[in-house]
Amino acid sequence: MARKKKPLPILENITITDFAAEGKSIARVDDMVVFVPWAVPGDVVDLQVRRKKHSFMEAEVIRYHQYSKVRTQPFCQHFGICGGCKWQQVPYEEQLRMKQKQVYDQLHRIGKIELPEFRPILGSVKTQEYRNKLDFGCANKRWLTTEQLKDETLVKDTPAIGFHITGAFDKILPIEKCWLMDDLQNQIRNEARNYAVDHGLSFFDLRQQVGLLRDIIVRNSASGEWMVIFQFHYDETGGKQEALALLQHIADKFPQITSLLYLDNQKCNDTIGDQEILVFKGEDHIYELMEDLKFKVGPKSFYQTNTEQAYHLYSVAREFANLTGNELVYDLYTGTGTIANFVAKKAKKVVGIEYVPEAIEDAKINSQVNGIDNTLFFAGDMKDILTDDFIAEHGRPDVIITDPPRAGMHPDVINTILNASPERIVYVSCNPATQARDLQLLDVQYKVAEVQPVDMFPHTPHVENVVLLKKK
Repeated sequence: MARKKKPLPILENITITDFAAEGKSIARVDDMVVFVPWAVPGDVVDLQVRRKKHSFMEAEVIRYHQYSKVRTQPFCQHFGICGGCKWQQVPYEEQLRMKQKQVYDQLHRIGKIELPEFRPILGSVKTQEYRNKLDFGCANKRWLTTEQLKDETLVKDTPAIGFHITGAFDKILPIEKCWLMDDLQNQIRNEARNYAVDHGLSFFDLRQQVGLLRDIIVRNSASGEWMVIFQFHYDETGGKQEALALLQHIADKFPQITSLLYLDNQKCNDTIGDQEILVFKGEDHIYELMEDLKFKVGPKSFYQTNTEQAYHLYSVAREFANLTGNELVYDLYTGTGTIANFVAKKAKKVVGIEYVPEAIEDAKINSQVNGIDNTLFFAGDMKDILTDDFIAEHGRPDVIITDPPRAGMHPDVINTILNASPERIVYVSCNPATQARDLQLLDVQYKVAEVQPVDMFPHTPHVENVVLLKKK
């Protein structure tokens, strides 16, 4: 017979003491760490343990005895269900303090290298409606809370447009109002849902891989332009005419949309990097503005999702690069060439490298649009392109600016950087943990001279960090 598992305990009158990674908080019980979502340091709570290991437990709050003095009222009706803004109950100044501490702890604990005094974190210009891109899933089944499941009058299997919920891949939390982006995105999303329901359009079934309406991406820019991408899934009986009718309705209802795009995705996932994207109305791109520069942003382009804060982030990178006009700069993971073009006027030449070919084409166009003629761009895997032979052909860089994905840099890339031996390295990171790991590898030749945390994502635990390294 299988052994019966012991019931997991309830912990009573526990005081939450600190923040942890991934937006969770910490309590300590009998020398064991307990990770708790949605709580705030200073809360006194009862906890139901959901997972128990030798050195830690995971638990959820089942009762509040006392609320923390630093707690604030969340402004979004979906807080606590949607996992997107895990720190809405934390005042923004406290969020910044914790993000500064997070960068400090990770660089010290993981990097284990000599560090200078950190600059104070740069808070976001906006704390609401700061994003320029949102991605909404569509599903034939909505997510229901425990209370909704108990409501016998509620129709359970209704379609929804909104966000995926962790642990329920085939269900979508319907979003009425999201505060992360200009309200027009709420109007577009809700209109699309209402039209689809009223006209009997099918919503995607993630288990059966059938259904017409699959995904909606909304982007806007500082230039006032809007891009909307509808992802459909046609089946054997058709669906294209219904899709085109929906697009026409959205185009008529929202003349603000300057780029209305669509695609038929027959894959098992929603990624669009390998898909053909068609224009229904307008252009296949929008333009983003930064200082006196224009940047072309296509449906597959990466652009920092907090436009105003991106300017401050790149300004720090440019300051740390300390260009005089005589330097050869390598911009690694250049994306659509935003940083490369942003610093080009103060450099002799900038070489940008990026994995996505479409992004590199946009980078080249961005240089042309802005009259910049001292940039070169190359597409391919960083570890395959950035080699000693590449550097021998294009020149040894004086400055390297690197802005890798969350996983950080491949060891081969780091070794090539060390062999290239630039005078300065500016490392922009969206993950201080992997940045700390890479800094430790670079420590053999470089010392950290400046550290500047930048908050790009208010109400989340995510933080960007810019580090200047100089030769020892």
